[in-house]
Amino acid sequence: FVFHKPKWAIHQFSGKPTHYFVIFLGMEKIRREEIQVIARNSNWSIASVSKTLREHVYNGPGDWLKFLKLFFLGLGVSFTVAGIIFFFAYNWEALHKFVKLGLISGLFVATTLIAVLVQLNNLVKKVLHTASIILVGVFLAVFGQVYQTGANAYDLFLNWTLLIALWVAVVNFAPLWTVFITLINTTIVLYAEQVAHGWSDVFLRSMLFGVNSFILVIFLMGSAWAKNIEQPSWFTHLIALAAVVYATMGVCSGIFDPPQTAFYMLLFTTLLLYAAGIWYGLQNKSAFYLSIIGFSMIVMFSAFLIKLSDDAGMFLIISLFIIASVTLLIMWLIKLHRKWNTQIR
Repeated sequence: FVFHKPKWAIHQFSGKPTHYFVIFLGMEKIRREEIQVIARNSNWSIASVSKTLREHVYNGPGDWLKFLKLFFLGLGVSFTVAGIIFFFAYNWEALHKFVKLGLISGLFVATTLIAVLVQLNNLVKKVLHTASIILVGVFLAVFGQVYQTGANAYDLFLNWTLLIALWVAVVNFAPLWTVFITLINTTIVLYAEQVAHGWSDVFLRSMLFGVNSFILVIFLMGSAWAKNIEQPSWFTHLIALAAVVYATMGVCSGIFDPPQTAFYMLLFTTLLLYAAGIWYGLQNKSAFYLSIIGFSMIVMFSAFLIKLSDDAGMFLIISLFIIASVTLLIMWLIKLHRKWNTQIR
C-alpha cells in the first residue's frame, strides 16, 4: 500500500500475510497518527515502533537547537520593532512630521526589499515579512498621530488588516496568520466600542466566537485537503483556545443578563461546535481540545449554579462540584492518554 502524505509504503512479505515492514520513500516527516495506524494493523515490534518515534516524532537535540534558533531570531526581530516604536514615542515632539513618516517608510521598504530580493533562508525571509507587516501598522499609527486621523480608531486596524490580507495569504507563515487574526479580533472589538454602541456583550462575544471558530475550521479542514494550508499545532491550538474563551465569556454573560436571542444562538452554536470539537479530539487523539472544552463547560455550569443562588450554601456546592468535575476530567484524560499509548504499542 502506497501513501503519498508523507511518501512511505508498507510492503508485505510473501507467504507471511501478518508480517510487514516499513520503507520511507520521501523526506517528509511521518506523523504519530500514521505510526499508530501501522502499529494497529500489523505485528510491528515495540522496539521498532519506539525507534521510529524517536527518529521521526520525538524532539531530539537537533530539534531543540532549531527551536532555539527560531526563538532568538523571533526575539531579535521583536525587540528591533519594539525599539523602533519606543524611539518614536520618546522623540515624538522633537521630530518633524516628514522625518517621522520618512524613517518608518524607509525601514519598511528596506525590510521588505531584503526579504524579497536578498538570498536568505526561507524562514528568515518569512520573519522579515512579519516585521514588515508590523511596520505597516506602525506607519499607519504614526500617520494617524501626525494628521490627527486617529491612531487608535477601529478603522486604523481595519485598514491594516485589509492591506496585509493578500500578503499574509501569499507568505503563509503561522506567526503572520497569528498577527492577522489578532488584528481581525481587535478591529471587531474596537468597532463595537467606538461605533456599534448597541451591541451587547453577549452579541460581541458571539461574533468573536463565530469568527475564530470559522477560521479554525478552515485551517483544520484545509490541512486535510491541501498541504500548503497545514499549520503547526500551536497555531490551531491558539485559535481554538481563543474561540473557547469567547464562548465561555459569552455564555456566562448571557446567563446573568436578561434573556436575549443572541444568547440562545450562542448557546446552540457552542453546544454544536463543542460536540464537533470532542469528536475531533477523540478521532485525532488530541487531549488539548478535550481539556479546554471540558474546563469551559465546568465554568459555564458553575455560572449557572451561581445564577440559581448566591448564598453560602450554593458556593459550597459549587466548590465541591468544581473539585469533583475537574478531578473526573483529569482522570478521564489520563485514561485516554494511556489507552492511546497502548494502541501505539
